[in-house]
Amino acid sequence: MGRTDGSVAPVGAGSPPPLRLVAVTHGAPSAANRRAVIRLVDGVATTRPDLDVAITFVDARNADLGAALEAAAVRNAVIVPLVLSAGFHVRTGLSLALDRLGGDVGLAAELGPDERIVDVLAERLDELGLREGDAVLLAAAGSNDPRAVRECFETSRRLGQRLGRPVTAGFIAAAIPRLPDAIEMLREVHPGARIVVCPYLLAPGTFYDQAKVAGADVVADPLLLPERPAPEALVDLVLDRYARVGIGIERRERA
Repeated sequence: MGRTDGSVAPVGAGSPPPLRLVAVTHGAPSAANRRAVIRLVDGVATTRPDLDVAITFVDARNADLGAALEAAAVRNAVIVPLVLSAGFHVRTGLSLALDRLGGDVGLAAELGPDERIVDVLAERLDELGLREGDAVLLAAAGSNDPRAVRECFETSRRLGQRLGRPVTAGFIAAAIPRLPDAIEMLREVHPGARIVVCPYLLAPGTFYDQAKVAGADVVADPLLLPERPAPEALVDLVLDRYARVGIGIERRERA
């Protein structure tokens, strides 16, 4: 992506080209998931035509992330993990992979929590017709990393502030409360209310399919959709994560 010949646009006389932006997603995505994620990376490349923007899909069965990124020839780059919460693969797997890639590669932070994500979550709820009196539940993928779980609860808190109503969280895997249990608890606390699940998921796929059959009355769309351009807020978020790391690398190189 970016320039079709693999080069980057000139950024001024004597200025080095900007670092590559390599978006990394880890898993075994479906066709719809891939299209949705590529929409986001396309939006980044369109917004910043001066950048060499690439995407790498790392198979979930490949535990050696360093080897996978080496095979993708990741050099002079900032890796931006396209994940909402930082579980093992961001905090440990990708961090260890950097040791094999060298000092000219930086690792950006995960995308969430962030108010721009909350903006898009609120938009998805508005699109499905959120009503006064609905009980809202944030559905996250789940993680064995307690920090990632806390980040999901933080996002549910922020979404609740935005909506002016309580929003709790449920998890599709790994963490508790599991989504079906959280839905049942909401039914007990809010008898007769419509249970609305807001997926805290980047794109459609296996987790979204599970969220749709967990027992809620209505399930909103995920953040990215294969048939629609990526929200500008998420494009801006990816570029922000890139810029924070890129500035640090450039300062080290000038020192």
